[in-house]
Parts: sequence; C-alpha cells; structure tokens
Amino acid sequence: MVENSELRKAGLKVTLPRVKILQMLDHAEERHMSAEDVYKALMEAGDDVGLATVYRVLTQFETAGLVVRHNFDGGHAVFELADGDHHDHMVCVDTGEVIEFFDPAIEKRQKEIVEEHGYELVDHNLVLYVKKKGA
Repeated sequence: MVENSELRKAGLKVTLPRVKILQMLDHAEERHMSAEDVYKALMEAGDDVGLATVYRVLTQFETAGLVVRHNFDGGHAVFELADGDHHDHMVCVDTGEVIEFFDPAIEKRQKEIVEEHGYELVDHNLVLYVKKKGA
C-alpha cells in the first residue's frame, strides 16, 4: 500500500484513520478539502472516523509535510496533498471554488522583484480572489 509507505516516510505510525484520510485526500475529486469535507466524505463512504480525529490527523499530516494548509480569506482552512509541484490559486469569492494555476511569467517576475529589492526568494503564496465576469 502506497499510503502505508507515505505515512512511514513521514515518521507517522500507520493507523486506520490515517490511512483512510490519506486515501480520501488522494482519491477525492476536489483537491482542496476542509476537515469537515473530509469528515463528510468519510461518513458517506461508511468509515467511522470522528471529526476531532480528522482535525488531529490533518494537523499531523501538515506537520509531517504530507499536506499543505491554506487559509483563504473569508473561508475556513482547506488542505491539499503536498505533491511538491508549486502552483498558485484563484478563489472565487461567490462560490469558494479554488482553481490552481501555474504561470512561468508570474514566477519569473516575482523572483525579479525580490532580487531588485536585494532579497532572495525563500517561499511564496499567490492567491487571486476572483468572480465570474458578468456575475
């Protein structure tokens, strides 16, 4: 099982709730899920994992680097699997939908701006808040 080896690599003991939550995040149609979303999906799948356990496991996953937590304005925290690929986000202010994107020109310009100010880019997070045209 891939999930078991991922948990072990992250230094976490393999437990049924951890495996189920990792599987849920890996196979979910929605890539950005709140703890409540994960809990509801587990309940719908017939898995008996409590909401407090979901919160605790997601926090453990974040600490271990398995997931990334995003706190987008106006919403609650959402989690996505940390796959190592950098991307930025657009968040629809009307629906809360999260859209991932990557733009090499934006990435290049951000690095240039940092260097122009005499700094070295360590990390960044770009979030654009959007709404459908005409809405």
